[in-house]
Amino acid sequence: MNQNLKLIIFIVLVGLVTSALLLGADALTKERIELNREAKLKSAILEGFEIEYNFTNIHDVFDDKVTLIEEGEYLFYVDDETGKVAYQFDGSGLWGPITGILTLESDFETIVRVTILQQEETPGLGGVVAERPYLDNYVGVKMTPEIDVTKEGATEPNQVDAITGATGTSNAFEGILNDNYAEYSAAWQALNE
Repeated sequence: MNQNLKLIIFIVLVGLVTSALLLGADALTKERIELNREAKLKSAILEGFEIEYNFTNIHDVFDDKVTLIEEGEYLFYVDDETGKVAYQFDGSGLWGPITGILTLESDFETIVRVTILQQEETPGLGGVVAERPYLDNYVGVKMTPEIDVTKEGATEPNQVDAITGATGTSNAFEGILNDNYAEYSAAWQALNE
């Protein structure tokens, strides 16, 4: 047999074996990955509501203390004790999607906590959007009339300082929060009429 033909057959066999291994690993871990994704979402919501939990009781605590309310395509998470409300937001950042949880006081205006679940911004620059010290700047900020991410220094109740050196990410994040809030606010008002 020709040496080149042997090499091609070997490469094809190695490719088939590694593909089968990767598909098998994907099938074996798919359920676990989904459970981890669900736990990450629930932990972000529980932390926003300041409800204590651990990873052995997270699902039970969530089911006991949080009510899910659907209004059309919108899903709200409500703290049974305090009335705080959370929802998942998403949109396009500068380099990829940004997904997170926004937790509001029962007035549906004042931010309690922002948590980022996924982002693809530049590490050290736009990636700061997912870091707790930056996100803590949003605590107590009003969503109305709109969030204003500013470079001049936050002085108004609806303003937050932009990320230094990441104007594109700051502007995109402002748009994501405002666009999602407009939609969820309308759905929340429809629920409470």
